[in-house]
Amino acid sequence: MRILILGGTTEAAGLVRLLADRTDFDITLSLAGRTAAPLALPARTRIGGFGGAQGLAAYLREHAIAALIDATHPFAKVISRNAALASRAAGVPLLAIRRPAWAREPGDDWREVDSVAEAVPALGATPRKIFLTVGRLELAGFAAAPQHRYVVRTIEPVGDALPGLDVTAIEARGPFGAAEEEALMRRHGIEVLVTKNSGGEATYGKIAAARALALPVVIVRQPVLPNVTRVDRARDALAWLEAHRATDRGV
Repeated sequence: MRILILGGTTEAAGLVRLLADRTDFDITLSLAGRTAAPLALPARTRIGGFGGAQGLAAYLREHAIAALIDATHPFAKVISRNAALASRAAGVPLLAIRRPAWAREPGDDWREVDSVAEAVPALGATPRKIFLTVGRLELAGFAAAPQHRYVVRTIEPVGDALPGLDVTAIEARGPFGAAEEEALMRRHGIEVLVTKNSGGEATYGKIAAARALALPVVIVRQPVLPNVTRVDRARDALAWLEAHRATDRGV
């Protein structure tokens, strides 16, 4: 059974590992190519886009894909939309692995916004030390708030995304524990955390650390994604695939 996994997340990696030793599944992992050194996984991997929904539908047909798994980041809304459109166009079953968003807990001081662009004015005019964990591609907007000092953590180098600003760059790949995050925030004198509500456990440590330190969090809500069949975990996706395989074989 040929499967295409649109990946780049912990859940995608988990599903690849679950399928790696299975001879009844033939998997291809697709990555967008935004990370120069992606995590090595035991799967045939393709890098780059498909050319929109039509290109993805053509790929599904050409390669006789029997099931499409959308295990992309919760904020990869364009890819998820294209996956839904391509699935319908090619007649290929689609399953999304979507981790639940983080929920506010007692002690959390959240200022929720709908985009990274809205997070910039939410920081206010008073100079502060900001911990930015929104990804490298959306940093440029913070150049409009040069009064702040920034600690920016990304997987890839920041480069010239914030020219002329007071920036401390940290290159690191999660997961990050709560104690580790609290120590980092104390060490750098962080006053505000800016992040996306990505959900999952791998990066929740910064939320717990901000709560422990009574720090405000400017947090970007998850976008609305296509209404498709979904599960929360890689293991549930494997069960869905096995059920589809059994149906295809007439079991």
